[in-house]
Amino acid sequence: MHDGSTIGNRLKRIREDRSLTQEQLAERAGVSRDIIAKLEQGRRESARLTTLMRLANALDVELSALTEKRDRMGGDRDGGSVLKLRDALLSPVLLPGADDGHGGEPAPVGDVRAAVDDACRRYWAGDFPALIAQLPGLIAEARLAHAAYGPAVVYPLAMAYDLAASVMVHLGRDDLAAIGAERAITAAHGGDDELLWATLHATYAWVLLHQARTREAEELAADMAARIEPSFSAPAAHVAAWGNLLMTALAPAAAAGRDVDGYIAMASAGAERLGERTPIYNTAFGPTTVAMQATHAYAVRREPDKALSAARRVRPDDLLGISYGRHLLDVAQAYLDAGHRHAAVERLQKARALSPVWFRHQGVARSLVREIREEERRPSPTVRSLVRSLNLDR
Repeated sequence: MHDGSTIGNRLKRIREDRSLTQEQLAERAGVSRDIIAKLEQGRRESARLTTLMRLANALDVELSALTEKRDRMGGDRDGGSVLKLRDALLSPVLLPGADDGHGGEPAPVGDVRAAVDDACRRYWAGDFPALIAQLPGLIAEARLAHAAYGPAVVYPLAMAYDLAASVMVHLGRDDLAAIGAERAITAAHGGDDELLWATLHATYAWVLLHQARTREAEELAADMAARIEPSFSAPAAHVAAWGNLLMTALAPAAAAGRDVDGYIAMASAGAERLGERTPIYNTAFGPTTVAMQATHAYAVRREPDKALSAARRVRPDDLLGISYGRHLLDVAQAYLDAGHRHAAVERLQKARALSPVWFRHQGVARSLVREIREEERRPSPTVRSLVRSLNLDR
């Protein structure tokens, strides 16, 4: 039985609201009528992200309207409130000419930076409940310190907003994520660190990708990379910032079926020059970064042999928490496309173990587990466990 919560029923409802036949929608989206029919009839439970992006754009709706991307933390909230984080991003004291609300004694700059570093660790650990509880106060503290100390607090203020944007993407609140990313970029623009300012555009591009705006996402990241393209003698951090922006441009290019080899070649040259993982702000760049993103691109493009070949060049120790988890999802996708279902299930298990809360918010994980469940006449205990952890049995 399929209720109104399935992708197929949501798709049919929106299509009929637009007075479109399946054939008309298929033509607009550039997909086969067969996939639309199978989704609406419940013969398929999900589809590739690239297909859903095309359908969402053709229907003039947010991608989340089809995928039902939303807050899935359940009772794992640790005292945090998504609404409080929303209020921190949309506070009326941020309006031009308003009373900015600054008052009290600001914390020392070192304490604010330490708090932001702790929040970054929570993010990469996938500890979303604690992070959501921490961020509203951290944003307020960083704003107060910025008003008192100026440029010395640009980085922690910008990073606090950037973390808010990133976690909002996972929760399916893409509009709020865009606001957080914009506030981060604006804060960095008031400082003197061009690399920080440029790097933060990667999160904005990531938000655009989740809004199915692949062309804008790619162009934004590629333009920022071109703007800070390093000279031969540039320091390692500069090369790392540039390389990460190239890898950010690669994801939407892959999702839209555009060329990715050029990005991989350029980033590989930069990574080879560095030779090892180079930290930069709240992330890092190096040979493993390129291999991980190449794996992602080829998995999205349904080229499993290339994806698995790239994955063999990934050093897990070079990846932080949920970054490695996302890589495992790409490897699982490649294994499933190559016909190795058990290997795919094994990678899904490993990804879930890194952070069950993060795992529940991954649309790719939900799509993969649905596909595996459809293929298995009698789902194994492991697959049933994955189904339950993603609430797909409801």
